[in-house]
Amino acid sequence: MIYKTFTCLLLASMASHTAGAQGYPFSQRGSVSQSVAYTEISVAYGRPVARGRALFGALVPWDTVWHPGADSATRLRVNHDIVVEGKTLKAGEYSLWLIPHQTAPWALIFSSAAHTFHKPYPGERFEVLRVDVSPEQVSPVESLTISFPRVIRDEADLRIHWGTTAVTARIKAPFQPRS
Repeated sequence: MIYKTFTCLLLASMASHTAGAQGYPFSQRGSVSQSVAYTEISVAYGRPVARGRALFGALVPWDTVWHPGADSATRLRVNHDIVVEGKTLKAGEYSLWLIPHQTAPWALIFSSAAHTFHKPYPGERFEVLRVDVSPEQVSPVESLTISFPRVIRDEADLRIHWGTTAVTARIKAPFQPRS
């Protein structure tokens, strides 16, 4: 009898501790992948939720490196070289970072430090590519969203959208298999 009581108390204690400690994450994981011509592009990221907060210029300060996502840094993987905003990005895996500016184009950074947490920024020594992207005001989304809203032949747009702000990077995928 004592053994059964002890076992029941132990299980109840473990269940309540596990439920309270784990809970649901504030930011869910998301991913998107897209074929662009003969190139596979995939993005894995955490999806922070706005929850009524002021985002850019507040939660995400101006002129400061920010990773678009939550928890682990957002990762982009490409299986062939691509061209982003007119600049070559070699095949591989990268973390994505942004520098939002209030009155100027934003910087989109591809870092070779692919497997890292969202803070601190790994630093310029790991930067592989930095391009300018222009923010635009769009319809609001509650959870950060990364998508490919336009894909035509060997071109695509990579869009990062949160709240009422989005930035879009133009991508070309020139790889062609040999006949």
